[in-house]
Amino acid sequence: MGTSDSSALDAPVLRVSDGAGREDAKVVLDGARDAAETVAVVNVGPVGIEELTPLAAVTNDGTTAFHANCTPEHARTLVEALEDGTVVEEDAYAVVSHDERETELPIPDDGPLAVGHRDVLGRCGWTDPTTADGYDGFVAEEAADAPEAVLERVETLGLLGRGRGDASMDEPIAEEWTVARETDGDPVVVVNGGETDDRNGTDRLLLEADPISVLDGATTVAHAVGAADIIVYVPESTHATRDRVREAMEAFSETDVGEDVTIQTAEAPDMYMAAEPTMALEALEGNDRLEARLRPPSPGEYGLYGRPTIVHTPRTLAQVRRALRSPDAFDAEDADPGTRLVTVTGDVVAPATLELPTGGSLKTVQDAVSLDSEFKMACVGGQFGGVTRSLDHTPSAPALTGAHLGTDGVVELFDQSRCAVATAGTRAKFAEEENCGRCVPCREGSKQLTNLVRDVYSGDFKDDMLRELGRTLRETSICQFGKDASRPVTTAMDEFEPEFRAHAEGRCPSGACREKR
Repeated sequence: MGTSDSSALDAPVLRVSDGAGREDAKVVLDGARDAAETVAVVNVGPVGIEELTPLAAVTNDGTTAFHANCTPEHARTLVEALEDGTVVEEDAYAVVSHDERETELPIPDDGPLAVGHRDVLGRCGWTDPTTADGYDGFVAEEAADAPEAVLERVETLGLLGRGRGDASMDEPIAEEWTVARETDGDPVVVVNGGETDDRNGTDRLLLEADPISVLDGATTVAHAVGAADIIVYVPESTHATRDRVREAMEAFSETDVGEDVTIQTAEAPDMYMAAEPTMALEALEGNDRLEARLRPPSPGEYGLYGRPTIVHTPRTLAQVRRALRSPDAFDAEDADPGTRLVTVTGDVVAPATLELPTGGSLKTVQDAVSLDSEFKMACVGGQFGGVTRSLDHTPSAPALTGAHLGTDGVVELFDQSRCAVATAGTRAKFAEEENCGRCVPCREGSKQLTNLVRDVYSGDFKDDMLRELGRTLRETSICQFGKDASRPVTTAMDEFEPEFRAHAEGRCPSGACREKR
């Protein structure tokens, strides 16, 4: 039977890209291993493009052929040919020539894998996520030797936090590092992978495909702020993801840098709000009822059990690692240096998670997915993202915020069958049902928001009242949940006001609401 050892990946190898716990990839792996005698068969992490999965990559002598939607039977055929030194190129999705000792996924000239960049995502779908083999040094080594210098470099670059689970979301992360470093107490670093919104696969992809890089980034932060403890916070329902992270933790702990910190996992409740940074701290402290905490004080000053706490998403930590490894790729003059991960979903054949340059265009995401039918609109930014007709925006935080869109790494593409009013109303109802209840603006405002959208269906479109309520929620809510809750409604009104007026007249232009009336 073939080996799964990844220590000799310059030899003939078949890689199978999978998501943790995916049964379809497991049977492909089993089929390949049954046929293998000398060929290495490696279970690599997900590549991020669901339309290609299970993806088999056949490599020998600096050539890789990618076979999409691989079956167990086809995997056996690929292995049998590879035993004779042959890379099967017939019917391959793409064939790429590369260095024989390549440690990152070689990029085809076209197709979804060629969309955007694969810098942070470079190892995803190419290396065994449960081993530290093949890493050319860890940035945490530099942080251990010169923590102040690392903090200064990150500060100079102006790297921003990414994702709603980051305590420094869209803000310079070095500021919070400095607060934690200068505050009395034993600091702790929380890797906030608690996202439960299935539309957002960005952090889950990193934790399943390249958790070692996330742990390296977290250890770098720990050294920079003087922390010895790291907690990886993942949803309790994602058992396969958690198990994969634990395997990576064990491998990382055996490295020189991994010996310097204590890393443990903790389960996040399967609730949307559990990923909000202060509610994540509430969950980690064992509180049954999660409520947002007032800020200030920031977690960096008063966090987990009163300790200085840094809360970063896996996306942010992966960016930290890349910034320190490749500082020339970051422009300190850029308002949002680096890249941003986005999951493209909605009315598509299959979702895709991409890495986009912050100076690029969101329009490129359409090249990575197949839309079910003609494009109508997008919701950018997740559950409480902004509704827009156009994707002609750069993915940077300042640009998205300026366009009243969200920065939480989700682009939902919707076709002509979708109703803008119903889309906005569904998200308003979610805000009413899922808010923590801590602050009046969010608790009561979300109820009023839902009722005002319902009134539209009853013939009463209170345009000014909806906009004023949205402003109140944005400016007075305690946490990001409440600040963003009205955005789907107000942006849908901006882009599709005629649809709102049509509904008040008893018509749904898209036809989606006929059965509801």
